[in-house]
Amino acid sequence: MSYVLRPVDMNKCIGCFTCMLVCSAVNHSDHSTAKSAIVVRTIGGMTTSYIATVCRSCAEPECREVCPADALEPRPGGGVLVNADKCFGCRKCVAACSVRAVKFDKETQKPIICHHCGVCATFCPHECLLMEEVEEVTGNAQ
Repeated sequence: MSYVLRPVDMNKCIGCFTCMLVCSAVNHSDHSTAKSAIVVRTIGGMTTSYIATVCRSCAEPECREVCPADALEPRPGGGVLVNADKCFGCRKCVAACSVRAVKFDKETQKPIICHHCGVCATFCPHECLLMEEVEEVTGNAQ
């Protein structure tokens, strides 16, 4: 079995951005939100709810289909893993993601895509994020 990150109760989110900070720190050794694979933002100002944008673990990821370098490898459970050695920074994956979950690191010239490690869910003080157990994706779904 594999696990996938899901925003489950964003009504409890207070916008502390702990999830973004810990993602950036653990996965990219950056202590800002700039390199976080999860983005939390308001949906209309400071008095409204927050939403989380994160990779949805597509069975047939559009980002992977457009990658000319074949740098986005299938991840068990859906979605992709970035092979930085193959990636040459064309940014086609960023444009292809329909939920805007692929960010681009201007420093490394590589995409930032959630690999569903769960560190953000572990540190969310209000349990707004959940690691959900899913079947492994084997090949393309028809």
